[in-house]
Amino acid sequence: MEDCLGCRLANEKEKVFIIYENDHVACFLDHVPHHPGHTLILPKRHKVEVTEFSEEESLSIMKASQLVAQAVQALYEPNGITICQNGGIYNELTHYHMHVIPRNEEADRFGELFYGEAEVEQHSESLEETQEKMIAYINRLQE
Repeated sequence: MEDCLGCRLANEKEKVFIIYENDHVACFLDHVPHHPGHTLILPKRHKVEVTEFSEEESLSIMKASQLVAQAVQALYEPNGITICQNGGIYNELTHYHMHVIPRNEEADRFGELFYGEAEVEQHSESLEETQEKMIAYINRLQE
């Protein structure tokens, strides 16, 4: 859908920092990450709800979330990783997407993030640096 921001992002019609993609899915860094490695996973075809996926699309999205989580865990050693998706009126993008969010105890305001109260921290690593690291790690996983 041309007027869908999620479709434009997933198909690189807008500037994104892709770290992994295949025929069905695009994974790219959140432009305002909660922590370095915060990634969005979107299907390339327009879908709004998880109930709309084919089996192949579902498997592709879950495989992508696993690869991203493995890279985040190895590169950033968070205390934990949250993988989540909001549907219905809580899907502000109106295109299905999942978040893979590294979480660290000492700087975690996760609830505030979703209620719009968290201040965005400046991270020492640029999105370009995060992208390079994550692409390299994911490529090694797939060898």
